Amino acid sequence: MGTLEYMAASSSAPKRVTDDLVTADAVTADLVELIGTLVSRHYKEYEQAASGQGLTTAQARVLDLLSREPMPMRHIAQQVNCEPSNITGLVDRLEARGLVERRPDPADRRVKLAAPTAEGVRMARGVQGNLGFARGAIASLTDDERVALRRLLAKMMLDSDATA
Repeated sequence: MGTLEYMAASSSAPKRVTDDLVTADAVTADLVELIGTLVSRHYKEYEQAASGQGLTTAQARVLDLLSREPMPMRHIAQQVNCEPSNITGLVDRLEARGLVERRPDPADRRVKLAAPTAEGVRMARGVQGNLGFARGAIASLTDDERVALRRLLAKMMLDSDATA
């Protein structure tokens, strides 16, 4: 795992096992590796959870976004970092299955919103409900640790958006 070795501890933060001094670069390298491993495990589990609902990962992601709020295709494309034409195809397939519908935006009737149907919301919740690894890992943290982690991850995202 790099210069740091971690032991699972019941309710405490990971512990450093080696005795040598660790530089900031080594800690950064370990953090990058840990984040990569976490993302990889989450992605694999997300793919399995989506498949269990008869969805592709991309379809599940779109349903998850729409279950939070209806949105126009271009906004979905921005959220999932993909071309709007790809989103149109995804929404077409989800609509054909009765999982989403297109409706006029009340604020601007020229704009169409994609919105989940009741079945689409049920499927999105089914995917989320089968993400045991992420939920378990987060549940193992204290309330204060979860708040701190959320704050740090949000800061990392803001910092990376500013440099992009």
